[in-house]
Amino acid sequence: MFYREAGQFKTSYAADQSVFPINFDRWFIAAALVVAFVVIPLTASEYWLQAVLIPILVFTMAALGLNLLVGYTGQLSLGTGGFMAVGAFMTYKITTAFPELNIILVFFASGLCAGGVGLIFGIPSLRIKGFYLAVSTLAAQFFLVWIFNKIEWFYNYNPSGSISAPPREMFGVMITGPTAVAEARYIVALVLVLVFAIVAKNLVRGSIGRSWMAVRDMDIAAEIIGIQPFKAKLVAFAVSSFYCGMAGAMMVFLWLGSAETEAFSITESFNVLFMIIIGGLGSIMGSFFGAAFIVGLPILLSNVPQSLGLAMAIDTQKHIEVMVFGSLIIFFLIVEPHGLARLWQITKEKLRLWPFPY
Repeated sequence: MFYREAGQFKTSYAADQSVFPINFDRWFIAAALVVAFVVIPLTASEYWLQAVLIPILVFTMAALGLNLLVGYTGQLSLGTGGFMAVGAFMTYKITTAFPELNIILVFFASGLCAGGVGLIFGIPSLRIKGFYLAVSTLAAQFFLVWIFNKIEWFYNYNPSGSISAPPREMFGVMITGPTAVAEARYIVALVLVLVFAIVAKNLVRGSIGRSWMAVRDMDIAAEIIGIQPFKAKLVAFAVSSFYCGMAGAMMVFLWLGSAETEAFSITESFNVLFMIIIGGLGSIMGSFFGAAFIVGLPILLSNVPQSLGLAMAIDTQKHIEVMVFGSLIIFFLIVEPHGLARLWQITKEKLRLWPFPY
């Protein structure tokens, strides 16, 4: 069959350690990139870009960050929404204070601010773990949202308390603001997610990722063999918060256009946590799967009754969506607790052995 390693010889250590050792994987990724960068912008409607694809990319960035912390380092966090708020509000402050600064650099600077905040709230991870660490990060969630809600300086003393993305352009194309083109915002979000997904993949394959996984599996043994658990945990908190801060900036400037502090409530923290649980803990691909599942499933469930010609009240429809959504989450956790990424891996292994029994 076409999905085989036989006959594909490796002549260097770099080739042996490549992310995609099978040629078909490289062809598949290349085709997916062509579809993502060329076909979708030319054919997708504004509804698909604004309501489906851009939200998936935004939450994929957040899921990548949380997966580095929870999936690879084993540090449970419920403060994702707060760190996203740091990225969003700092992006707003920097863009209004320095209007000539490139918006991508603003995103990066806001992510660094969120990483610094995450570094501070990661200090308790030296002494506490598990449920108690989750409570500590939950306190960070409420504290950060309270700060941005009460201190008017963060939203430039706007009476409504909301922040809005000012118009900014790149290469002559408006990518933020009321007149921003959906296709341009989608491309920018896609590039950011792909770049930082590659960065995350290389981080977990290097010495930093190995130290994270050693701390996750057994921190005492990791310390015995020379790994500094406190340093590894702080780095994980900083990198994870950086990704979440980038996601918050993208959420306001590339998706919503404006937001209040309620947009970064504890609900968002739980949603991102569900994404990495369903997608697969300790998996970069699982972050993509989980974000697509959590964002796409409610949209699918809301459109199914309409396609079948069933008329029901909006509140009833929402209740049915919540019940079906929760049932599917429980089903996936029972059938495959390692997430959708594990199902994808099993499918690939079966293809490599087909038609022989697995």
